[in-house]
Amino acid sequence: MRERVLEFEEALAEVLRHALAGPPPSAKERVSITEAAGRVLASAVRAERDQPPFARSTRDGYAVRSGDVAAGRGLRIVGSVRAGEQWRGDEVRSGEAIEIMTGAPAPAGTDAVLMVEHATVGDDGLLRVAAGRALGPGENIVAQGAEARADAELIPVGRRLGAAEIAMAASCGYAQMDVFARPRVAIVATGDELVELDAELESYQIRNSNSYALAALVGEEDGEAVRFPTARDVMSDLRERIIAGREADLLLLSGGVSMGKYDLVEQALREAGAELIFTGAWIQPGKPVVFGRMRRDQSERKWTYFFGLPGNPVSTEVCFRLFVAPMLRALAGQTEISPRFVEARLAEDVKSGARVTRFLPAVIESDWQHVTVRLVPWQGSGNLAANARASGFVVLPGGVERFAAGESVRVLLR
Repeated sequence: MRERVLEFEEALAEVLRHALAGPPPSAKERVSITEAAGRVLASAVRAERDQPPFARSTRDGYAVRSGDVAAGRGLRIVGSVRAGEQWRGDEVRSGEAIEIMTGAPAPAGTDAVLMVEHATVGDDGLLRVAAGRALGPGENIVAQGAEARADAELIPVGRRLGAAEIAMAASCGYAQMDVFARPRVAIVATGDELVELDAELESYQIRNSNSYALAALVGEEDGEAVRFPTARDVMSDLRERIIAGREADLLLLSGGVSMGKYDLVEQALREAGAELIFTGAWIQPGKPVVFGRMRRDQSERKWTYFFGLPGNPVSTEVCFRLFVAPMLRALAGQTEISPRFVEARLAEDVKSGARVTRFLPAVIESDWQHVTVRLVPWQGSGNLAANARASGFVVLPGGVERFAAGESVRVLLR
């Protein structure tokens, strides 16, 4: 098979096409709401009753008939009601007002709440609107069912659950929630130079950081990481790891995808019967990234997708966030799977001139008025220290010689 190196947009489109075309996750599990944060919802959350279940005051003040306030007359205060209570008296008549607290149900007969700061109570005990103020029907009241009707879908299947979704589910009485099972991701770091964390280092060796970084990234995306032993730069090791790894939902191989004499990952994948969808992308760092799929067994129709990621750590993370994360989100059942970008303004001039799209470590800085991004000085895609100082990756399109300070650019978020 010939090499197939794509422009960034084409490579991402290929990943998204395969991710969205795959079958939805079928395995579900029920977890406590206290364990649901970060998981992907498998059964929609529905309203158990109208939201809000009653006409609710949004301010401290006085529940009134708005027409009375418009007439400018003084109103007699006949009672009060607070959150957690209900007005038990008669329907409020014209000329009357009820003191009310935020969150309390509006008493029958009232259609607005006069904010306490817009009200005055005279020596005669009558309530009047402050000079220059007016009040219309429905003001400072949320009508019953205005947010949602009973049994309405509030959180759809495929949404990753955060604090807002957990709060919504809790308000509807969901002590437990159905979520999709986490996809299993096999992680294989390759290279004779790698040693484990507890080993003594020779001067020519480096620690196996990539498999730990990938495991953390997989965990961020609601995946279950399975770290395999490091594969040496020999075909027998690679074959063994690939055969074992294709039983997972997704296989990630780190290193061995460049053009060196001992970069054997592509060859080992082809010998395992893999279909290589692309063998590189015109990006920096990360050009040698490989994407493809293989059958779990020749008799099975089920595919296992895989990525061959460059071994340098910044390349590994960039390729994960651009390509692996969307596929993993789809496998986890999410419906919103694309990489996350924001717009920011460059804090300083940047020289580029590269043909490829560049993703460079950067720090996002923000205040009330501006969001800016500043490149982190680095020594290339093996610079772990620079990567640890970054909060994202500034995106510099290819073919542009210079980007000016203040120019708007995209930033790939972590």
